Amino acid sequence: MLKSVHALAIAYAAFTTIQTAAAQSAYPDKPIHFIVAFVPGGATDTFARQISNDLQEALGQPIVIENRPGAGGYIAWNHVAAADPDGYTLLLAENAVAISQALYKKSKSNFDPIAQYDAIAGLAASPSALLIANNVPVKTVAELLAHSRTVTQKMNFASAGVGSVSHLNFEVFMDKTGMQGVHVPYKGGGQAIGDVIAGHVPMTITSVQAVKGLVETGKVKALAVTSPARSPALPDVPTMKEAGVPPADVELRFWFAIFGPKGLPDPVKAKLSQAVAKVMGDAKVRERLAKIDITPDVIDGPAMQEKLTSEIKNWTRFIDAKGIKAE
Repeated sequence: MLKSVHALAIAYAAFTTIQTAAAQSAYPDKPIHFIVAFVPGGATDTFARQISNDLQEALGQPIVIENRPGAGGYIAWNHVAAADPDGYTLLLAENAVAISQALYKKSKSNFDPIAQYDAIAGLAASPSALLIANNVPVKTVAELLAHSRTVTQKMNFASAGVGSVSHLNFEVFMDKTGMQGVHVPYKGGGQAIGDVIAGHVPMTITSVQAVKGLVETGKVKALAVTSPARSPALPDVPTMKEAGVPPADVELRFWFAIFGPKGLPDPVKAKLSQAVAKVMGDAKVRERLAKIDITPDVIDGPAMQEKLTSEIKNWTRFIDAKGIKAE
């Protein structure tokens, strides 16, 4: 009797293994959901929709972009962390997943992207720009720094919210230049940019892709971009280095990457990685992304996992040193 039970258990285990292997080899055989932690129209959502049709063609299944905003990204991040590791629920993430981990240090939740995610691939990067309202009488970073020393009160700077990429990038800018400013957080980048255009707040740092048209039409001034080289979208705007700003230990560009729940099977990760490499290497895709100043920068899963770990470490060091607190 015991031998029969043992034999059945072995047979069942073998059957399950065969089924699992078959499912992985057939992957994907249904729509794949890419979760975005922020509202439609933002930098990550825009990028996701730019490449979704191409990924759909490469993978042979529909790609569904699913926005799950709220709680500074944690609603989406926890949703993906708790999903089945089958490759059908993935996160299209950006710097915020690293910055928030450094800022909140698990006080917001038990979320831990290093422990709960498998990195699939890094995809691309996009610079931000230092924007100045037209009613501020400066045209260069040097002039801005000089002007900030002549005003009676510290100048305000707008951001998309406490701990956002725009907030932390400006903190780094002030640290590297010695400038002092007062943070004015908004509930999104659109509101922050709107008040800079209106002249209510003098400056912000935000995504180039969100403000390219505003700069070109003269509604705001761009003094510098955060990329190593000049932005093709704003070729007349110097880099931070060209403007005299010392380099930082943290990444000041938006980066985009795909993560899945911990435990994704290797064959699934391999198929996704291959699809990413194919799409991001396509000349038409690269040309399309260049128009919104996104540059393909594909790295494999292990390298992306290492990058995420490094980003969290470096941002934690900076945030702690500057005493930046979540509100």
